[in-house]
Amino acid sequence: MNLIIDAGNTFVKLAVFENGAIVHDIRVELADLVKKAKVIYHEYPQIEWTMVSSVVSLEKTDLKALTVFSKVHVLGHGTKTPFENKYATPETLGVDRIALAAGAFYFKPHCNVLVIDAGTCITYDLITENGEYLGGAISPGLQMRYNALHQQTSKLPLLNPKDPKGLIGNTTESSIHSGVVNGICTELDGVIDQYRMEFKDLTVILTGGDNQFLSKRLKNTIFAFSNFLLKGLNNLLDYNKR
Repeated sequence: MNLIIDAGNTFVKLAVFENGAIVHDIRVELADLVKKAKVIYHEYPQIEWTMVSSVVSLEKTDLKALTVFSKVHVLGHGTKTPFENKYATPETLGVDRIALAAGAFYFKPHCNVLVIDAGTCITYDLITENGEYLGGAISPGLQMRYNALHQQTSKLPLLNPKDPKGLIGNTTESSIHSGVVNGICTELDGVIDQYRMEFKDLTVILTGGDNQFLSKRLKNTIFAFSNFLLKGLNNLLDYNKR
């Protein structure tokens, strides 16, 4: 068994994998990471390895506490990958994007795969049919766009994502919803179309916290997965154990 820990910008996700499948998962606050991990280790004493991926700085004492219960691999730029990393500055590549690329590599081997992570930011990452990671793009996420409109103006309110009733907003709030949601979906469809013009038989995966909200609004055919990054991390851990 493996324990996968993904510390994102907002929450920490913990998932127990057995034979490549998730048998338990939970989302917690960063401050509760070690406490919740200890509970999982006691519930699943078969866990032998833990993979930690973090886009924030974790305390060394927290990492050390995990080693009491299992072997720990911290995902970094020294981690071996099953694909060839062609990123021009690999030392700056986010560990979350490395995990997503690994997930794409294993999801459909020997195919062109674009994985889009709609979280705090939206990331686009491409694995080619030759097993090469080329990079992609980073843009503001859904809530970040709402936040920006409020924080960088004097009068626009802070709203939570909501399905716009139509293209034309007839109030300030409906105009914001139309601009943000329709704008982000137009971006996603447009980017996918550009990739499909360049890479034949492209498989597109949408994941991240906002994937369910956005997937049904896209014109393109995609695969929507909530735990794709966790599965990519588990793939990387198994690859590095070998």
